[in-house]
Amino acid sequence: MTARAVMLVLWPAFLVAGVISAIVFAFVDPLEVTVLGVQPFEREYFYAVSFFFFWILTSLSSLMTVLMLPNKSFLTDSDPQF
Repeated sequence: MTARAVMLVLWPAFLVAGVISAIVFAFVDPLEVTVLGVQPFEREYFYAVSFFFFWILTSLSSLMTVLMLPNKSFLTDSDPQF
């Protein structure tokens, strides 16, 4: 995979992960999340881990889309034809 293909996967995934994080944490307070009655994380740590979790999930989704494309010629760095 070229650098162009990697950016086609990671950049949209980054933006969507940010939107998902904003939506989720508009409704969920990280300090109220408990595991077996114990609050395991501080607020900032929970935000960061959740964002990276969402980013990984959306990156996998974007990667699957790129891998299923029938014509992958636009992924090369030579003279893109959009």
